Amino acid sequence: MGGPAITTAGRAPLSALHDVELAQLAATGDRAAFGELARRHGSAVRALLRRMGADPTLADDLAQDAFLSAFEAITDFRGEGTFAGWVKRIAARHYIRRWRKRAELDPAPEGAELADEADGAGLSDQRLDLDEALKCLTPAERLCVCLCYGAGLSHAEAAEAAKAPLGTVKSHVKRGLEKLRRRLETADAPPSFESSSGSRTHG
Repeated sequence: MGGPAITTAGRAPLSALHDVELAQLAATGDRAAFGELARRHGSAVRALLRRMGADPTLADDLAQDAFLSAFEAITDFRGEGTFAGWVKRIAARHYIRRWRKRAELDPAPEGAELADEADGAGLSDQRLDLDEALKCLTPAERLCVCLCYGAGLSHAEAAEAAKAPLGTVKSHVKRGLEKLRRRLETADAPPSFESSSGSRTHG
């Protein structure tokens, strides 16, 4: 990580330090500094995991595992991107391991889109947020969309993480985004994932 080394003596309160400075301290074994990083970004990581399909209990467990992995690999974070984006990608890969144990990224059953659209009848009078809109996706679509637009992975990285063909991931993302747009246009809200990982090329 670039920048001057942060020393313990005379340093600013942890809450006043930048994520990169906290990561530098954590790399020296400062657990309090890493705890501040977890405090700052824990909610966003848990929210991503819930959007991917984890229930609240599993999201909490996986977030804890992700931050533990992040602490163990903190020297790999060099400040080239945001810490939030980095730890979200770790969390997404933890979720993927669980996913692969119970499901495959198979194409959605024929007629699934029609069923989803029928289920959406009458929603024009409701204001849907993104979390609600994600419920209209199949599990595979939801996972792929969240990997690419929540965790900031490219299509190729998502395919590698999910151990799925690149074309399958692209198909799930395309179909999922189309469904989200249809649902969110009803609520006058364009689909938008809050992602601190920066823009990525999804090609």
